[in-house]
Amino acid sequence: MDTSRVLRTTGTVIAAAALLLSGCTSGGSEGSRAAASSSGDAGSGSAAPTAIPAALRPYYDQKLSWRDCGVPGFQCSTMKAPLDYARPEAGDIEIAVARRPATSPGKRLGSLVVNPGGPGGSGIGYLQAYAGIGYPAPVRAAYDMVSFDPRGVDRSSPVQCLTGPAMDKYTQVDQTPDNAAERSLLVAAFKEFAAGCQARSARVLPHVSTVDAARDMDLLRGVLGDEKLTYVGASYGTFLGATYAELFPGRVGRLVLDGAMDPSRPALELNRDQTEGFETAFRAFAKDCAKQPDCPLGRGGPDAVAARLKEFFRKVDAQPVPSGDDDRPLGESLATTGVIAALYDENAWPQLRESLAAAMDGDGSGLLGLADSYYEREPDGKYANLMYANAAVNCLDQPPAFAGPEAVEAALPSFEKASPVFGPGLAWASLNCAYWPVKATGKAGPIAAKGAAPIVVVGTTRDPATPYKWAQALAKQLDSGVLLTYDGDGHTAYGRGSDCIDTAINTYLLEGKAPADGKKC
Repeated sequence: MDTSRVLRTTGTVIAAAALLLSGCTSGGSEGSRAAASSSGDAGSGSAAPTAIPAALRPYYDQKLSWRDCGVPGFQCSTMKAPLDYARPEAGDIEIAVARRPATSPGKRLGSLVVNPGGPGGSGIGYLQAYAGIGYPAPVRAAYDMVSFDPRGVDRSSPVQCLTGPAMDKYTQVDQTPDNAAERSLLVAAFKEFAAGCQARSARVLPHVSTVDAARDMDLLRGVLGDEKLTYVGASYGTFLGATYAELFPGRVGRLVLDGAMDPSRPALELNRDQTEGFETAFRAFAKDCAKQPDCPLGRGGPDAVAARLKEFFRKVDAQPVPSGDDDRPLGESLATTGVIAALYDENAWPQLRESLAAAMDGDGSGLLGLADSYYEREPDGKYANLMYANAAVNCLDQPPAFAGPEAVEAALPSFEKASPVFGPGLAWASLNCAYWPVKATGKAGPIAAKGAAPIVVVGTTRDPATPYKWAQALAKQLDSGVLLTYDGDGHTAYGRGSDCIDTAINTYLLEGKAPADGKKC
């Protein structure tokens, strides 16, 4: 069974999945205001390039040298950016960029920058595997499809933390500790992870915030020759896009924020909200599963199905089942990750039923495969840097959700209320930023982006990773926010089968006409 294929069909699923297990979901950035003032555009609406500070002018004036990517139809380049925007003289960081030129150059509208989420998702991988070939043909005809690996991600000075074998062990650590000894092991794992990141990536760790990435995105806009930014961001990519709009409102073109985050929510609330989101998605799966002849969790309502899944997790916690990998039997942590991975896309529900049935019969290979897709683990045991970059960005963007294990213990009842099945594990997963070696530079806060052109915010009513209420909140915070709602399952909405959603977004991207605020599909 190819466990990666189903989960990657939307292009955003795996990258966005990383929001949760690293535990410190991104929120608003305190540093954005200071960054805006030093950028030369603090909301004045003045257009580039006249507002570019002298120290940054050489970066905006650089010319990209495009080369063949090795993927037909795509070109790649490298853009230089300041490692530290507050001190451009301190050295550079290289940002990997890719594009697919507009298929109808005579009708070209400019560049469309896309981001798949994470944080930690490879924009270039997303562009080449999905957006550059899977976005609607009229959009690809009118725009150069462009993306970049944000600083710290994949091809752009990637954050590194653990070796493959060490990461294998990390993903198996019990995240629902039953006693003091197990709690100590979990804390030790978080500390080892953080220490590994510091040892391998000390130079970049202080400089991979969302504000830094947003400033890189404006640099990319300038280097591409676009007066304003046209952008589609999914999941965490919505926070990146909103941050850009706050920093550079006068340079906002047509922005689509799909599967939106709420930057005003502190880390603890975001993680608890997300736990509720997974509960909502699981209950939708459970309701459907109970109707299927091959449902391994039996009949009855969502509560009965949830109780059986919880019992399954308890059993594999006590006695992991074989997975085909002697070093990685399927225990509770990997089993939970596999289930969560499949909840991002309702198209993966049949695969989840099959994998659960096999695991309950003693074969954990299917759920392990789903977990490996989530973590971007290759068959040779190597991991992409998704989870490392995810933690690095999130732990900079907000103070930690919890200061220590005692705080997690105090919050457990509220997480269990949010999700009886997933709550405890997701509460403990939220502890990792407590041990991060670099102090957070941002904090939660609303984003208004005063003076920006209309920004389309898309929310899915039963989205597991970015609950619908986040999209509602962001659309209200943005002075020019327009809410577009998809009544459905899964994570994000654009390009996932709704003609209503796709038509509304395509019209906006191609004609500049935003949908009516509050439109529902």
